[in-house]
Amino acid sequence: QVQLVESGGGLVQAGGSLTLSCAASGRTFSSYAMGWFRQAPGKEREFLGAITRSGGSTYYADSVKGRFTISRDNAKNTLYLQMTSLTPENTAVYYCGADPILHTLVVVTADKDRDLEVWGQGTLVTVSS
Repeated sequence: QVQLVESGGGLVQAGGSLTLSCAASGRTFSSYAMGWFRQAPGKEREFLGAITRSGGSTYYADSVKGRFTISRDNAKNTLYLQMTSLTPENTAVYYCGADPILHTLVVVTADKDRDLEVWGQGTLVTVSS
């Protein structure tokens, strides 16, 4: 099983950009599909997007499509989330997650009977107005 550690969070002004990283250690990173999620204060965790094991395909929630980009570098065991045009509504704790099955990443926040194999601990992003 991999272990995941997010980094890159912090304070950014509205309209700005930020790139988060998720470093994986342990079992082979490339055997997992990966995803990004966020949880704003007082709200449920939200799916942002996912990427296949090879990185060849990505899937995004409508709320971030066109503004957020997910990528991975299997040689560096690292997942990335590039965020642009940030607004105060994007303030949240951002989590990466790993699962051998891509579909699980896409549905986990909508299906309480499912869970990912691995979650990171989260990194806080604060967008100021």
